[in-house]
Amino acid sequence: MPNENERSGDLLANLAAPGRERVALGPDAVLLAGFAADAATDLLAGLETVLAAAPFRHMVTPGGHRMSVAMTSAGPLGWVTDRSGYRYEPHDPETGRPWPLLPARFASLAALAAKTAGFPGFAPDSCLINRYEPGTQLALHQDRNERDFAQPIVSVSLGLPAIFLFGGPVRGARPRRVRLEHGDVVVWGGGARLHFHGVAPLAEGTHPLTGRCRINLTFRRAG
Repeated sequence: MPNENERSGDLLANLAAPGRERVALGPDAVLLAGFAADAATDLLAGLETVLAAAPFRHMVTPGGHRMSVAMTSAGPLGWVTDRSGYRYEPHDPETGRPWPLLPARFASLAALAAKTAGFPGFAPDSCLINRYEPGTQLALHQDRNERDFAQPIVSVSLGLPAIFLFGGPVRGARPRRVRLEHGDVVVWGGGARLHFHGVAPLAEGTHPLTGRCRINLTFRRAG
């Protein structure tokens, strides 16, 4: 029987195999269709470990708005928002303890996806985990709380399909609407690193692995 390292190596080799559809969303931005589908069970198992220590919660924006999307984090740095602003913190504000460790499968998949998209050497230190339920959405925004914009963003979709909105460097640019299915991965960096993006309201549905929700894993190099 293969050991854990051999099994992980086989899984990552399958993810990188030829035949996976690659769709350019623009310069320095790519959709890797189905890239994480074979890893979904392992990723969701890792998620359960994270949630045991840092459950989902609805954070509040600096303006006092309760976010409809439930969130948590894993890794040395976790993204938080409250009345004080948007930022990364090494400790979960609800428990005072460090955020859960980044599962090895999370980090391996994120690094391989980034390399496949043309960004080798990516080593995430933060994974923001979002849970979308039908009707929830994420407004267009930039990821700009990180220190090094030379590092890409890697976004993994699990569960219900969603419409990803990928815009331009200014908020007013009309975003491209991209349907994301279970196992799809989007990577953007370089000149697209600060492009606005969001998620349209999630449609009603049920997925055999996640139930009535979509899980999004967003990997960043924050520190």
